[in-house]
Amino acid sequence: MRESLSVAEAREAVLGETALIGAETLAAADALGRVLAEAVDSPRAIPPADNSAMDGYALRAADLSGASEGEPAALRVAYEVAAGGGAPRLLAAGEAARIFTGAPLPPGADTVVRQEDTDRDGDTVRVRLQPPVGEHVRRAGEDVQAGETVLEPGEVLGAAHLGMLASLGRSVVAARRRPRVAVLSGGDELVEPDGDVSDGRIVASNSYSLAAQCAEAGADSFYLGIARDDPADIERRLRSALGADVLVSSAGVSVGDRDHVRSVLEKLGCRLIFWGVLMKPGFPLVFGRFEEGPLVFGLPGNPVSAMVTFEQFVRPALLRMQGRRRIFRPTVRARSAERLTKRPGRLHFVRVSLERNGDAFVARPTGNQSSGVLRSMTLAEGLLLFPAAAEEIPEGADALVQILDPDVLAREASEI
Repeated sequence: MRESLSVAEAREAVLGETALIGAETLAAADALGRVLAEAVDSPRAIPPADNSAMDGYALRAADLSGASEGEPAALRVAYEVAAGGGAPRLLAAGEAARIFTGAPLPPGADTVVRQEDTDRDGDTVRVRLQPPVGEHVRRAGEDVQAGETVLEPGEVLGAAHLGMLASLGRSVVAARRRPRVAVLSGGDELVEPDGDVSDGRIVASNSYSLAAQCAEAGADSFYLGIARDDPADIERRLRSALGADVLVSSAGVSVGDRDHVRSVLEKLGCRLIFWGVLMKPGFPLVFGRFEEGPLVFGLPGNPVSAMVTFEQFVRPALLRMQGRRRIFRPTVRARSAERLTKRPGRLHFVRVSLERNGDAFVARPTGNQSSGVLRSMTLAEGLLLFPAAAEEIPEGADALVQILDPDVLAREASEI
């Protein structure tokens, strides 16, 4: 087992052990946010025929030669074509057809004129302009050609994708299934939220934060409860998680006399790959895997450490499992609102809020950076990366910030 890896080394080790998860077939209407596991080809052209993009009149552009506001061209209205209908015959020269948006273009017509550019008088329509050939006509197959590959594996299915699947007649689709993540809390001092917090007991908040982070990453989680600082209890709970895709434990992975998680994992056959990452918060992290079972992340017990290590290692693994193409948080450059200092040796993840200053961002620490201060995470919109070798980031200096809250990239006022 390797020890004291850099963040980059640890992440490489994690992703090197992360395999693509299996696929399942589900209703396309239920596939929002899922990752496509198949190529989707179109069985037909969309639209299937030339059709009108406007309510107006279908006609031959040549019949409008010289038409203008002062000298409109007069055409006989031969018939009407509604959406979902069809033309009864070829449109002859000097004729127009009343047409509605989405209706097929009558044979013989090559152009549509908007209703607003015409005047109707009984069976005669006067057109006050000379449009180019093909104006306001949607050509057959201009969206999709028959046989064309429309969606590729690895695409995250959004609203437009679901609409496209419906257009192609696909009511079911193959997508990567959601990873199943077992979440375990550990420690004699822990109680559930409604438990007795006297005598130094604390609420096991990590299980709630980690379950929410799993959901944000597209995974389903199930809770193994609170394991006491007893190897037998830890073993019993871990055994129940061996059918999961990922096992996430918080606490019990350091070097104290009551930290039993690593030894129990090894007893159960887990191959431990590394322990300890040169980062703050979150150094005492263990990673391993069962050859015929889950990836295992033993996260630190402090709430901020657990969340930050999840962000850096578990989240990318869950996204990689699902075939996501982008597995890392977006980053921006931001000016530090204050001078930051530390001892060199570890990469620090500084919880910051972000303010806009014109087109630039200013990063401001969210207060006490202790790994036990969970409120600092509720206020954090990003994690400022304080490089391992650096001792200082001067006030006003640029730094890289991982975005935790994507809404921070939005603007309060529209630029349109």
